[in-house]
Amino acid sequence: MSATLWLAIDTATDVASVALGAGVAVRAQESTRGARRHAAEIVPLIDRVLKTGGCRAADLAGVVVADGPGSFTGLRIGWAAAKALVQAADVPLRTIPSLMAAAAALARDGETGPVAACYDALRGQVYGAVYRFHADAVEALVAPGVFTLDELAQRTTARPRVVPLDDLALNAVQLLSLMNRAGAARPLPDPMTAEPTYGRPAEAQAKWEARHGRALPHPPGTSG
Repeated sequence: MSATLWLAIDTATDVASVALGAGVAVRAQESTRGARRHAAEIVPLIDRVLKTGGCRAADLAGVVVADGPGSFTGLRIGWAAAKALVQAADVPLRTIPSLMAAAAALARDGETGPVAACYDALRGQVYGAVYRFHADAVEALVAPGVFTLDELAQRTTARPRVVPLDDLALNAVQLLSLMNRAGAARPLPDPMTAEPTYGRPAEAQAKWEARHGRALPHPPGTSG
């Protein structure tokens, strides 16, 4: 099999999605809703997508994983799965912000933007970003970060839109569609030491360690 197929993984929100394909040609896709289910279901999701798409991990051209900011635990789970897969299959790893995928889905056909997408970050804040889309490129007008809606609105002429959870089931599909656009995918030359952009990592880590009474372990295959 020609190594042209990429596996996309997005676990940055309450919806985890996995897709297999090349660009806009999608072979298979799966999603599950509920952040507490990500750890138990991400590997079965990947296995089902690969089986449905008729592809072995060793046949992949590579893996693209969604970057944050987003759910601290969700991002760790998705990145751990992606790292394990690229290590076992000896394929490259790339990352694209989950918010870019969500913004691409919000953009209407032919719309260049700006498109402001955001996820609920609780406590009156959102994880947000603003993008302009072109046929072969993506511009980040406001880089992904943590804002109030008012703060995000002040940075763009676009009306910030909180992405409905139902729309996030296709985020992995959007990651695939963005792969070949300039300014979208970022290669990770050393996947095993790469870490996602969490948004509020220090606070999330402190809460985890307080709850479990020990230091936060690194996912399998990572260092630190």
